[in-house]
Amino acid sequence: MYRDSSVGVVIPAYNEEGFVGDVIREMPAYVDRLYLIDDRSTDGTWEEIHDAARADRDKRAAETGSDRAAATHRAELAPDGGTSALSNRAVVHDPIGRVVPIQHRENRGAGGAIKTGYLAARADGVDATVTVDADGQMDLSQMSRLLDPIVEGTADYTKGNRLLAAEYRDAMPRFRFIGNTMLTFLTKVASGYWKTMDPQNGYTAISQDALEAIELESLYEYYGYCNDLLVKLNVNDAAVADVSMPAVYGDEESSITYSEYIPKVSTMLLKNFLWRLKTKYLALDFHPLALFYLLGAGTSAIGMVGGLWTLFIALSQLTLPFLQGMASFLVFIFGVALLLFAMVFDMAQSEHLETQVY
Repeated sequence: MYRDSSVGVVIPAYNEEGFVGDVIREMPAYVDRLYLIDDRSTDGTWEEIHDAARADRDKRAAETGSDRAAATHRAELAPDGGTSALSNRAVVHDPIGRVVPIQHRENRGAGGAIKTGYLAARADGVDATVTVDADGQMDLSQMSRLLDPIVEGTADYTKGNRLLAAEYRDAMPRFRFIGNTMLTFLTKVASGYWKTMDPQNGYTAISQDALEAIELESLYEYYGYCNDLLVKLNVNDAAVADVSMPAVYGDEESSITYSEYIPKVSTMLLKNFLWRLKTKYLALDFHPLALFYLLGAGTSAIGMVGGLWTLFIALSQLTLPFLQGMASFLVFIFGVALLLFAMVFDMAQSEHLETQVY
């Protein structure tokens, strides 16, 4: 328990032998349940999870002088075993102390593993659920900073942010910083959380109310799950807090293939953006910013096409159609202005939902 609130930690693991055991052993004592999701690893990850879980159970039992610690932190699943939403995707094994080992029937990706853990935590009724990577990149001593806004009721979702402080930005490898900056902007537009940065940070905490509010079963199952989750939270007017913290870079290797990652996540963000406009500003309520976005995008596209056509004529006929070019330019500028108006309205709509914790 942390400040009278139960805490669960979801740890997705795919080929994390040599790392995941340390993450389990170093988990803070106030964590009540650890949901270890093995995403069909091909190395010794599953065995390491069990070995570390047994060591954690025995250590906690020894500290109390009995096996009471193991019993206290045994995961009590829902009446149906907590597996109704997981029966076709994962096997939930008997808890080992506070550790709940879950094994996917097939590899489902990082988002799929997070979804499995969230479903189990929601079924258990855990007050606050944290996500931690199995590669040891996350400073577990910072977990309380993520939990404080949740247990105090000032945020529904908190996430680490490696970009708020200059010293943390400097510690990030340059290629990651550039990619992160680009995805930060795209996620701002798609989600409506314009102050939120570092959306790829997987060190997060979410309240039970937020887990119940979103359509968890439709959570994106690739690496962009964290971006997808922000869009879902915004549609439900969830309060989000960015918590400044460092990242830890060690000997782990990323399994992300960027040639596949960038187009897939960008396409997902575009679809989510359109879904958010339709759901939040047209279906649930009406706000003119949706029209500004749509008209601005259409007008900008017309101006751009007109400009390209003008350029084609200029190159093929060696003459410059000045009036046509100027008209295309003005149409494009007008479209951009509409988009900027829409963004300003969008920022104002979600400003009260965002906080930053330094």
